[in-house]
Order: sequence, then C-alpha cells, then structure tokens
Amino acid sequence: MLSKKTNDASLSEVHESVDTTIKKTGWRRIFSFIGPAYLVSVGYMDPGNWATDLAGGSKFGYSLIWVLLMSNLMALLLQGLSARLGIVRGRDLAQANRETYPKLINFVLYILAEIAIAACELAEVLGMAIGIQLLTGLPLVWGVSITVLDTFLLLYLQKLGIKKMEAFIIALVGIIGISFLVQIFLAKPDIAEIATGFIPTAMNSEALYIAIGIIGATVMPHNLYLHSALVQTRKIDRTDAGIKQAIKFNRIDTTIALNLAFFVNAAILIVAATVFFKSGNVDVAEIKDAHRLLPQFLGNVAPVLFAVALIAAGQSSTITGTLAGQIIMEGYLSLRINPLLRRLITRMLAIIPALIVIIIYGEKDVDALLILSQVILSLQLGFAIIPLIHFVSDKKTMGKFAINNLQKIAAWLIASVLVYLNLRMLVNEMSTVFTNGAWWQKLLL
Repeated sequence: MLSKKTNDASLSEVHESVDTTIKKTGWRRIFSFIGPAYLVSVGYMDPGNWATDLAGGSKFGYSLIWVLLMSNLMALLLQGLSARLGIVRGRDLAQANRETYPKLINFVLYILAEIAIAACELAEVLGMAIGIQLLTGLPLVWGVSITVLDTFLLLYLQKLGIKKMEAFIIALVGIIGISFLVQIFLAKPDIAEIATGFIPTAMNSEALYIAIGIIGATVMPHNLYLHSALVQTRKIDRTDAGIKQAIKFNRIDTTIALNLAFFVNAAILIVAATVFFKSGNVDVAEIKDAHRLLPQFLGNVAPVLFAVALIAAGQSSTITGTLAGQIIMEGYLSLRINPLLRRLITRMLAIIPALIVIIIYGEKDVDALLILSQVILSLQLGFAIIPLIHFVSDKKTMGKFAINNLQKIAAWLIASVLVYLNLRMLVNEMSTVFTNGAWWQKLLL
C-alpha cells in the first residue's frame, strides 16, 4: 500500500509514454504534443468559477468581460512557466521544491498543497452534485455520495493511457463549450454590446469585488503542479533544439486550451448578462437560481444543457484534481501509495465535509461551502507561484532556457497582483462570514 518510490519520474505510470521523437511532419507533429494543457484548462472552468461569472453577468452586463480576458492572459504566462519547468528540468513543481528547500519548509509547502487539493476537490464534488440534482432531482446528499464512483473512472482511464485520458477530458470540455454555444444562440446577445465589454472601465466597489473574485479564481495552485508533470508524459529529444521545440508546441497547446476556457467563462457571463441583467434579474449569484430562471427566457432545453455542462465541468475537474494530488504526494514525499487508496483518501476529504454540512444545515448552505473552498484555495496560491518563478529564473538549473528579464518582471507583477487580489477576496469573504454567521462560524461557537 505504501512504499518509497523507486522510479523518481513524475506520474511514473505514464511518464514519457507518448513518443514525440518519432519522425512526423506538419500537424501530426504538433498533435503529438497537444493534450496536457486541456487537462489543465478544466481548472479554469470548474464549478467554483461559475458563481463569479454568473454574478458578474447578471449584475453588470457585459462590462466585466475585459476582466476575464486579463485573467486569461495572466494564466497563459504562469501555465507557460509551469510547462517550461517540466520540459527543461524534467521535474514537476513538487519535486523541484523538495530538491531545493529545507525539509521543514517543504513539509509546510506539502501540507498547504494538500489543503489546496482538498479545497479544490470540495468545489468539484459540490458542483457535480448540484448538476446531478438539477438534471435528475436527486437530493444533494446522494449526488455527493455518487461522486466517489469517478475515482474508479480515473483508474480505468489511466490504464488506457494518457492520450485516452486526454481525449476523454477534451470530450467533456467540448460538451461544456457546445452547451454554452447553444445557450448563446438561444439568448441572441448583441455582438456590438459584447464588444464594448472588452474595453476596461471604472468599477464601483461591488463590481470591483466581483472582479477580484473572477481574477482570484483564475490560477489555482494545483494547476501549476499539474502542468509541470503532464508535459513530462511526452518523450522529447533532450537536445537544445528538441527542448526549444517542445516549449514552442506546448505554448501552442496552452494558448488553444486556455482560450477555450476563456470562451466558456465568457459564455457563462454573456448568457447571464443577456438573460438576467437585461430583464432586471440582477441578483442571480447562485447556480441554482440561474438554472431555475433559464426556462422563462430560453425555453426548456437551456436548463438541461446548463446542468449537463455543470456535470461535465465537475467530472473533468475531479479527474485533474486527483491527478494533482498524486503529483504533490509523490513529488514532496518521494512516496508511492496505492493509486486507488490515494484517490479514495482525496475524495473522502472532499465528500465528508460536504455531507456533514448538508445533513446538519441543509442544502441552503452549500453555496457558502463553495465560497469557503475558493477562499482556502486563494490562501495557497502564493506558495505555488513564488517558487515556480524562482525555479524558471534560475540560470544554474534552467541554463539558456531560464526566462529573460522582461518575462521575470511580468511574472512577478502578475504574482503580486494575484496574491494581493486573493488576499482581498479572503478579507471580503471572511468579513461576510462573520457578518452573516455562516455554518462554519456556528461550528466555532
């Protein structure tokens, strides 16, 4: 069940399982690299992101689309740095931390990373359970319990190989994208009005708060660990030319995948703006509210598509979140644990608190639990971003592939903005908690 790793490769079951050194030309060569960023991209369209997009669209129309775009540009740079670390050094972020920092610091970083994984899993489990409830009417308690089954789905996909897993995730991303494309078609938004949303505008305090939520939920700590490991599933030519090519193709992969995630988030915001903001329903901030009101404006097919997309978002995110958990444990501790046991532990850490809250306080406090998971995630972000920038800036270990001064300035600026905004979001959420007396405050009394 538990043993020291004999193979120090990241995600050893699928490490270098896709050979990109085989002579291929044109698109076939690019396609051999395509895949890792799609697994990462689902973290940018997970159920935890939906609430801020819905709130932004219903309260402020199209005016916050530029915030989504700015968030996407930040994510592109940071995920590119993560991929660069994995390609050049052949180490994931957890392994690089273990090999660089003292044991005590690494232990703290490991615990924080595990907390982030549990918080991320909590959001995905709740999101998928809400989607199941919206689609079938099944109580949330049963929906949450059912999510344990996808632990076995991940094991099956991993046995089929990384390309099959990537294809499955891409199919789920496609379902999400098509669902919202149809909803946009039904909503018939004004293209000219949408275009004005890309122009930065001054924001009042409420709009600023939602903008902070959108940006703060953009880059998740586990995605930085995940990307640095997934790029190592490709066997590359370890010459300078081969590494340069791998960085280039992974940049293409990341750009396409994260822009698809941007499309999904923008689509949620546009649908909310067109359907709710324009009709005066400006208080739609919860997923269930949006689902309940959609039939009044878009007909009966829209809420079905909405629920299906939510389930797809939750399912895809749980798979990648659990993979990140494996990367973090193996990377920091150099420890192998039975894959089924590892996945069950990770899932139980998410399911148990969700079940406790639902059973004791009912379904009304589920959205507060979703918010708590995002606040916990926000606290961990700096502990992943700062070491990452440190590693890819180090010329001793990265050689000629260390980032240049312009990239360093951009990376540190983005890191500073994200950490600041996440702290702002934390302060705002905690003040709301102690004002409203949410369920976790009750537990402390």
